[in-house]
Amino acid sequence: MKKIVFMMITAVLLQACDDDFLTTNPTDTFTEETFWKTETHALAGINGTYAQLQVSNLYGSINVLLLEAISPNGYNYSNSAGVNFIAEGVHDASNSASINNRWNASYKGIGRANTVVGHIDAIKMDEGLKSRIKGEAKFLRALFYANLVNFYGGVPLILDVPNIDQGSLPRSSREEVVNQIVKDLNEASEVLPLRYTNTDIGRATKGAALALQARVLAYESRWGEAAAAAKQVIDLNVYSLFPDYRELFYLENEGNEEVIFDVQLKFPEFGSNFDIYLDRYNSLAPLQDLVDSYQMIDGKSISESTLYNADNPYENRDPRLQKTVIVPGSNFKGKIVKDDAYPFTGYGQKKYSVYKDNEVPAKVVNTGDSELNYIILRYADVLLLYAEAQNEASGPDKSVYEAINKVRARAGMPAIPEGLTQNEMREAIRLERRIELAGEGLYYDDIRRWKTAETVMNTEIVDRKGHVIGVRTFNPSRDYLWPIPSVALQENPNLEQNPGYNK
Repeated sequence: MKKIVFMMITAVLLQACDDDFLTTNPTDTFTEETFWKTETHALAGINGTYAQLQVSNLYGSINVLLLEAISPNGYNYSNSAGVNFIAEGVHDASNSASINNRWNASYKGIGRANTVVGHIDAIKMDEGLKSRIKGEAKFLRALFYANLVNFYGGVPLILDVPNIDQGSLPRSSREEVVNQIVKDLNEASEVLPLRYTNTDIGRATKGAALALQARVLAYESRWGEAAAAAKQVIDLNVYSLFPDYRELFYLENEGNEEVIFDVQLKFPEFGSNFDIYLDRYNSLAPLQDLVDSYQMIDGKSISESTLYNADNPYENRDPRLQKTVIVPGSNFKGKIVKDDAYPFTGYGQKKYSVYKDNEVPAKVVNTGDSELNYIILRYADVLLLYAEAQNEASGPDKSVYEAINKVRARAGMPAIPEGLTQNEMREAIRLERRIELAGEGLYYDDIRRWKTAETVMNTEIVDRKGHVIGVRTFNPSRDYLWPIPSVALQENPNLEQNPGYNK
């Protein structure tokens, strides 16, 4: 999967016209008449669909992590990809690259997946491999649609091979799109294998289909179904928590037992810019609000615990704090972090950097040099999704405690106290998700689906020394969805804009 042949990828979407005067097919290029004939073509088609995950507007650049900067977790000083417009509530249908590009990139992926599904049945090839590839395509189509429905709500639902008429389709309802996602993932989970080996590592598995289904259903508050899907992942007995939270994100530990599905990145073929933006540019700077949310090692908040010392605020804290955030006085890249090393908030982010704490890097990582895979789905997330969904569906039963406490135990934190009410457990799970998944680009999704964004976002944001460095504004009647991009509206007059936005 890390050696995709890009010449073959280009051929996936060719929709060549048949010229009347031409009676023979060219032998040096692919056309509709010469492609989709062999097993090699089918593999090139599905590899081209995976390749769309690597683009900078989805999972192949800092943009995926910058979703943290539209939440109380992080700050971006330069308005990269227009994230500050969204954070400050001044975004519209045309002024944020994040809004425009995610729409386009997702539909390109859907077009590729639909091309595979629409053509593969006619190919004479091994039936088992054919079934698997079709399952992979349905998983990827579901993933692209999950991106769209999460940010924009209902969107045009396209399931056929790309054609010009699709450019005038109206929006389907959110429920219709979600139901199709669930259907695709059900069908994918029935044919995808539990594991891959060798060059196939990185492809979608049964566990990936079920885990994505659990996430989508939880995002829709379909709690019983979400809990059931997450429980199926747990019961596969394929995944477990990697022993060390910090080393989970080391380059040499890619594809470990906690990883359910990740985007394959590799320098120099398809690297990312994670390191240069996280470290050199400090473009995703953790906020004090995030740092203060980490508990003390006794499981209490900094306002409740007797262990907290304002003169040494990073001592006796949840170990995940210094495994995620670069704090002054700690070790990073083999040296002590100076007070002014990360100027915008006073903090830097370790997670998703290849640099280590006690090792001086052998070289400086430049733009495009980063190659750490971005993890879309991991087992800790599934455990917390299960705990949340089960708590919402049935209350804090034994299985809820077991799921959340597994995550806390790996971190070196004490178990959640017994006897919590459903609401108390809800708050405990929400905090645990914020801490466990900090810096991964998921908290913005969480505060929107919990409908807490209007509370936690309408505030000033401060740096480590308490200086106000910006504001956050969130309009609850509008901002739970992004606007449909203006270009899409101009190209398709049948699209309707989301409430509160102008065309």
